[in-house]
Amino acid sequence: MDSTLKIKYTLDALFGIGVSRYLPKNVRFTYSKKTGRIQHVYQDDTLLCTLRIDGGLAITPKFAQMLMKSKKFRQNCVEIDDDSKPFVESGSSVFCKHVIWCGKNILIGSDVPVLYGNKVIAVGRAIVSSKMMRSLKRGVAIKIRDSLKSPNEGIVDRK
Repeated sequence: MDSTLKIKYTLDALFGIGVSRYLPKNVRFTYSKKTGRIQHVYQDDTLLCTLRIDGGLAITPKFAQMLMKSKKFRQNCVEIDDDSKPFVESGSSVFCKHVIWCGKNILIGSDVPVLYGNKVIAVGRAIVSSKMMRSLKRGVAIKIRDSLKSPNEGIVDRK
């Protein structure tokens, strides 16, 4: 299967049908030497996402901002308040009490872009679902993996 087509199908499956339209045209792939599978997706020299072993995508904040043009993609996002913005930007977790709004497509373990206003400031993994985020006032909602001010921006872990 064509690599671009595979990424488009994965984007549509994870974030909603039609989100793949916002994948840039000039993408470049790196492949695993052992298995030959797609490892990373780049636009010029900017990392957009990494394919996980489980079939998921680990997206970067920059790529999440590109996908924000899609209304369906926004249902996978969380918006936070003023108090937590500086902490989340530096890589700290998002707590339930700081969530202003969350999309309905967030499930436990899914990749979640964190928004402040209409700008993606971080990307992380959901610890609780969107229903639980709305009802809980204590505990971690999202564990941040990559943020705008993190020292390893663009480097994605393999966990």
